Amino acid sequence: MKRIVIFACMAVLLTAAAVAQVKEGQTAYVTAKSLAVKSGTGFFARTLGTLKYGDPVTVVRINGKWAEIRSSVQINGWAAHANLSAKRVTASGGSSASSREVAMAGKGFNEEVENVYKSSHTVNYGAVDAVESQVVGDDELLTFIREGRLSMGDE
Repeated sequence: MKRIVIFACMAVLLTAAAVAQVKEGQTAYVTAKSLAVKSGTGFFARTLGTLKYGDPVTVVRINGKWAEIRSSVQINGWAAHANLSAKRVTASGGSSASSREVAMAGKGFNEEVENVYKSSHTVNYGAVDAVESQVVGDDELLTFIREGRLSMGDE
């Protein structure tokens, strides 16, 4: 009986994962607060434009971790397919939540989860906010990688 329950749970999880995966030729939706659309599949490829949470795109093709996409606002290029979902993602019209909060909720993080974490951990959220506010441009990051003789990883 235990095996049947485990098998049924695995089947449900795999089915849910398959439904959420993007496929070539289908409409997908941006699941990130801000999604950079690139000229190629490398991290340092030129950014052609930016899409926002919930924007629909058409997946032209998939190449590894990247999807070539077309958007209705004429921003066409490549994006990490981990930031796309086959399921429509939208914020409710009457919501006072910020786009950041909506994006976090789409990934399973919400006020309840945050409160549980706060009750069992001591965290300086001011420091977290300060780190999140830091912006490092691609040129500066590339210089850091080159001068430090670091691996470029996936390009």
